[in-house]
Amino acid sequence: MQVILFDDDSRLRLLPFTHTRPIADIRCGILTMRQRWEHYMHQSTGTYTESYLQELYPIYTDNDMLFINSKIFADALLATAIDKLTTGQKLLKEGTLIAFRTKHTLVENGIDALANTLTALEYAGEINTIKNIWDIFSQNDRAIREDFATLTKDRKSQPIPKDIVVTGAENLFIEEGANIYAGCVINASTGPVYIGCDTEILEGSLIRGPFATNEHCVVKMGAKIYGATTLGPGCKVGGEINNVVFFANSNKAHDGYLGNAVIGEWCNLGADTNCSNLKNNYDEVKLWDEGTDKTVGTGLTFCGLFMGDHSKCGINTMFNTGTILGVSCNIYGGGYPKTAIPSYCWGGGDKMYTYDFDKAMNTARRMMARRNKELSDGEIAIYRFVFDKTRAKREIFVK
Repeated sequence: MQVILFDDDSRLRLLPFTHTRPIADIRCGILTMRQRWEHYMHQSTGTYTESYLQELYPIYTDNDMLFINSKIFADALLATAIDKLTTGQKLLKEGTLIAFRTKHTLVENGIDALANTLTALEYAGEINTIKNIWDIFSQNDRAIREDFATLTKDRKSQPIPKDIVVTGAENLFIEEGANIYAGCVINASTGPVYIGCDTEILEGSLIRGPFATNEHCVVKMGAKIYGATTLGPGCKVGGEINNVVFFANSNKAHDGYLGNAVIGEWCNLGADTNCSNLKNNYDEVKLWDEGTDKTVGTGLTFCGLFMGDHSKCGINTMFNTGTILGVSCNIYGGGYPKTAIPSYCWGGGDKMYTYDFDKAMNTARRMMARRNKELSDGEIAIYRFVFDKTRAKREIFVK
């Protein structure tokens, strides 16, 4: 049986992050949605997503295929219910399609058309989903706690260094190769703290759980980190951070505040970048929904910055509450940039330009080389597609 994680129309509400990845590869908690499903289903997964992403994220067809909605968080009870599906059955929760099993090797008319022909079963348990971009940080507290329990079950942490201060030591797990240096204070009584392999927590860092790093992360000296915060692989952070999800290989290495935010891959925030996450009148934060090109309410009082892959900002950049940057933006200058910036924009204030595609790719190559990574032809094809797809919005914006 081949397990395939499929995107539904939620991917439009998860832009700009789903410009460059399927929903399955969004990180929330310690793990990505895909990693969590692969853990519970005990096998690797294929992907059913937009055609321009499909080459880099193949579907892997078989004559027995189990499709699972990738916006839904995996857990043991749900995985058991899905595993019991037989060919021709689908599992629903109050109208939401969770999963279905089929012998069809092609989904020519879309997931919904195929699923409509199947026998429906209702799932009695609860489900958690990512349907909007703010769900990524809003769900992060719960997801870290659940992932921590999963990843540390029946395992023993590396010893806690003697020259740090820890509260709630039973909720601290240190993977092999991680180093926590003198003067660090970790409060794991407020939530679990997971330190991934080969991570460095430098001198004087203050960490309050729930907090998690993946492998090869660096927390700079004197950093102040509040939960629920996640660092994906290869991230480097400093300054003050509160309830932020970093996908992978991104930097906020210096002072400045970032809260209730999501930072994609290969991003860099310049020194003393500060992000507002609360309106002065304490009103609901509203965001630009790129999929519909409309402003939508979040229902949240605290909501900060959303930065698409390969975007950057210069030193002393100030972002207003509820700012969204697309893919491969480069923002700098005084004052607040606009709160809705399409992909491949360059500039600041009232002067914005189109970021030349070839120059953007050269910047991406140079940054990736610093992590000993290379930009693949498949990735370039995706970035080119996004560049062309967002051209109309960008041309209106930069006029």
